[in-house]
Amino acid sequence: MAVKSVALVAHDNKKRELVEWAESNRERLAPLRLYATGTTGRMLKEALGRVDLVSLLSGPLGGDQQIGAKIAEGDIDLLVFFWDPLEPQPHDPDIKALLRIAALWNIPVACNRATAEFVLASTCMTDDGYRPRKPDFSDYTGRKVTD
Repeated sequence: MAVKSVALVAHDNKKRELVEWAESNRERLAPLRLYATGTTGRMLKEALGRVDLVSLLSGPLGGDQQIGAKIAEGDIDLLVFFWDPLEPQPHDPDIKALLRIAALWNIPVACNRATAEFVLASTCMTDDGYRPRKPDFSDYTGRKVTD
């Protein structure tokens, strides 16, 4: 059975909430490969005791782009991104690029605790037969992308 991969990202005001969500879902997250950006990754490693969690750069320093690259490479099955809708972010273009690439590559995005619960509990997270449908870029390039 293929191991699913989850990227975990949180804005400053949402980091504690993401860590609490991860702690309450420790068993569901245990078999999954986890990636996280900067400080969020350090907090999750400590809270979950997961030395195998891959901690990337901080979001504003390129971590959001690293997650986006992993999505484009087919390495991420779910993006859990607890973002703060009430707080402006200086690296907003990076955030929009990450959300755009997730939408383009048909990756589910959970932007709050309720959605994260629904998606993590989905049989798609445990069903080895489910893979996101890759985009058809032929509308943009004139050739069909196959894999």
